[in-house]
Amino acid sequence: MNILIAAAKTGGHVYPAAEICKVFINNGHRAIFIGTNSLIEKNALKDISQVQYEHINMQGFRGNGILHKILVILSIPLNIIKTLRIIWVNQIDSIIVFGGFITIPVSFAGLLFFKPIYVHEQNTVLGSANKIVSTFSKKIFLGLPLHNNKINKSEITGNPIRQSFIPKAEDTQDDFIKIYITGGSQGAQFFNEKLPMIFNDIKTPIFIKHQCGKDKKLEVIKLYGNSKNIDVEDFFNNPNLQIDWADFVISRSGALSISEITAMKKGSLLIPIPNSIDNHQLFNARYIERNGMGVVFEQNNEIKDLKDLIENIIWTKQYLKWQEKDSSINHIDAANKIYNSIMDNTRK
Repeated sequence: MNILIAAAKTGGHVYPAAEICKVFINNGHRAIFIGTNSLIEKNALKDISQVQYEHINMQGFRGNGILHKILVILSIPLNIIKTLRIIWVNQIDSIIVFGGFITIPVSFAGLLFFKPIYVHEQNTVLGSANKIVSTFSKKIFLGLPLHNNKINKSEITGNPIRQSFIPKAEDTQDDFIKIYITGGSQGAQFFNEKLPMIFNDIKTPIFIKHQCGKDKKLEVIKLYGNSKNIDVEDFFNNPNLQIDWADFVISRSGALSISEITAMKKGSLLIPIPNSIDNHQLFNARYIERNGMGVVFEQNNEIKDLKDLIENIIWTKQYLKWQEKDSSINHIDAANKIYNSIMDNTRK
């Protein structure tokens, strides 16, 4: 089979798509990845030697000004034509899209060639592009159960994550509570500014690893003071090792992040981005909270409430209860589930 896999720009789309590339290639198929020539796409694919990389010039739609949106709409026909050529030249058999703006031209090109189209939605809210494409797709794979929404032809498979996100460290008893703080690859200004102030005022022995984002390290170290138990880095190259090390994680609530954390059987204090599209980060976080694997703090609330919440987690050792919970979704096996489902549909 020749499969076309479309994802762009954000890690939440690109890294699960890269895992799908791997499983198809490992099973003797040909994978063609189509993106937008961004650095994150190239980084996600750099160790997949057999993947063929293609790109189109497509920009984001939602969250941008009217003029930008008009230009994006005008670019769709040209990008459909470019994708038609990619499908034709590579004799594509099936297509899977992962949401975002690139989904539209790739899916409509596939529709014109009568190719079976599959959708993967990472979040608890179906994105706009995925919602459009789902009306004519073969199946919709869900990384998490949808919030207050049922959709036909859907299957909860989990979010494909790297095989390194499995628990490895043995439980150790020591005097320090270990916390990994991450606002994603770009960091989070709220985390960088507010959390050092909170932890400087907590007397319990704590060891913190804080991913702060590019060019923020010196600023965040200064806010923490001279504590020897703080490790601040622009970016940790192996987040799986940091999650495995930690007793619990303080994080945003992107679908990929919460899938990686729960796969490693760690709980989390989740602080959703307040302005995420369709408020999907809040709904993702509430899903984790309902399942007893973490707790949610909304950023617009008082900082004192966040401090009280962190102190309560530490003093009551609430994170130990989070670690006892099993996610009902096996994200590690998600790529294989999607592969098997596509192959089963192909044989029909």
